Amino acid sequence: MNIAIIGFGKMGQTIEQIAKERNHHIAAIFDLDHPLSVDKLKGVDVAIEFSQPKSVIKNIKTCAEAGVPVVVGTTGWYDHYEGVKETVLNSSGALLAATNFSVGVNIAFYINEIMAKIMSNYPYSVGITETHHTQKLDAPSGTAISLGEGIINNHANFLNWKLTEHQEYAQKGAVPIQALREEKVPGTHVVEYKNEIDSLELKHTAFNRQGFASGAVDAAEWIVGRKGVFSIHDMFNFGQYL
Repeated sequence: MNIAIIGFGKMGQTIEQIAKERNHHIAAIFDLDHPLSVDKLKGVDVAIEFSQPKSVIKNIKTCAEAGVPVVVGTTGWYDHYEGVKETVLNSSGALLAATNFSVGVNIAFYINEIMAKIMSNYPYSVGITETHHTQKLDAPSGTAISLGEGIINNHANFLNWKLTEHQEYAQKGAVPIQALREEKVPGTHVVEYKNEIDSLELKHTAFNRQGFASGAVDAAEWIVGRKGVFSIHDMFNFGQYL
């Protein structure tokens, strides 16, 4: 495949390395010094977008206009998701946006939903803690928000999530999410249920960016030839194993 990388920070560089290892061709790299345009996407089969929240919406629309499917790992823009989705569909484009492409994280997402359904029947409080490197711009992480939404959508007692300064637990209302920033932490997410008897944790710890970047290349390979707006659940169909 001819791949365009949009955003060439540490994640973009890791994606380049993995894509080349799989014998894909990096047709173009776009960043602040090399801005994206429709003309520059000619001959590109798929774009992988890891830029910044302030740039991502424009980048997605440019890809849609160019007829290039785009995989988006940038977070912090989902308040505008429905409008972007409409633009992509009206352009007969293709979009797969996810808060995390790692296979391990997406297995955790799936288990989290099953846990929420079960725990809805028992008197446990829940809290989420996420820890990332100090350079991460958004808080809470998109992955933590996805975990929170997984609980909200499957637990009868929760309606939304909230960002907290300290570790908190709740039995109903808003799922509390604590966001910690520490040096050299690729990403750790913990969902904990607890009461006066015991606690149960679902934890994912990333050791590096490889899983995230590898999953993004998987998504790029998956979306080529497809039209529409897809979720990570379309690519990872874990329900088939049950």
